[in-house]
Amino acid sequence: MKVFRGLPDAASRAPCALAIGNFDGLHRGHQAILSQLKAEAAARGIEAAVMTFEPHPREFFALQHGDIGQAPARIANLRDKLQALACVGVDKIIVERFNAGFAALTPAQFVEKILVQGLQVKWLLVGEDFGYGARRAGNIETLAAEGRAHGFEVATLPTVCHGVERISSSVIRAALYAGEFAHVAQLLGRPYAISGRVIHGRKLGRTLGFPTMNLALPHRRPALSGIFVVQAHGLGPAPLPGVASLGIRPTVEDSGRVLLETHLFDYAEQCYGKLVQVEFLEKLRDEEKYEDLPTLTAAIANDSNRARAFLQRRAEAGAAAP
Repeated sequence: MKVFRGLPDAASRAPCALAIGNFDGLHRGHQAILSQLKAEAAARGIEAAVMTFEPHPREFFALQHGDIGQAPARIANLRDKLQALACVGVDKIIVERFNAGFAALTPAQFVEKILVQGLQVKWLLVGEDFGYGARRAGNIETLAAEGRAHGFEVATLPTVCHGVERISSSVIRAALYAGEFAHVAQLLGRPYAISGRVIHGRKLGRTLGFPTMNLALPHRRPALSGIFVVQAHGLGPAPLPGVASLGIRPTVEDSGRVLLETHLFDYAEQCYGKLVQVEFLEKLRDEEKYEDLPTLTAAIANDSNRARAFLQRRAEAGAAAP
């Protein structure tokens, strides 16, 4: 799989079947869609390509208007999205920088510059409500007409359900907010996790007796926040259990920075710079602001005890299962 930041250069361009979307979380609905994309590409003997955007277009416009609250919460960071796309097996990913220049393209410019010249699209898969060009002036009907003129076919995304429930990123965001991780895993087709490289922090956790492994989130609106039972992958042959806080740390910081801090039980090795994946198992509570550090320390101790108890019950249930 090849990843391009922006359009491929001339030497890397080749006819392709293309799906356009944000693909936040790359859930089972997305996976079914991309299976269709790969089948169409194989039937035509061309590459299967995906175009996604960074930042999310709604996030870009929310920042333009000074209201980040209008941006959608993020299920996955870009690293995790690309990893999920690699697992699906597409040939090419175009991460298009959504900025003022891209947003100003007219519908005709989008088709000519991006789809025809930049990507050599022969088959295109988009959502039924797909809008393109400045102020979303283009729609499915105009896109289909452009396709006929430029020699590419336009198809729309099918609805995929889990039982009677439509699978969507919005449904997954709601389940994450509620801490329904078993349901989220069913919709994603895998456990929910966030990956990143371990960074240096203020080392406050170790002074409180609870050293943490810190991951910075590149976006300010994750789809969940609070205190969680977790397990970390990437630091040894088996996942390491722990308790994690995902949020803005209101007791000790007021910058608004979002951080995932994980206290791993019975683990004291240095892991700065390592790529790890933190898998979420259970939500314990929401994030809170405490009046002082002793109160915060007592809350962390209580969270750790509750997390250990949950993990013990989980292990016992697993051992008892046939």
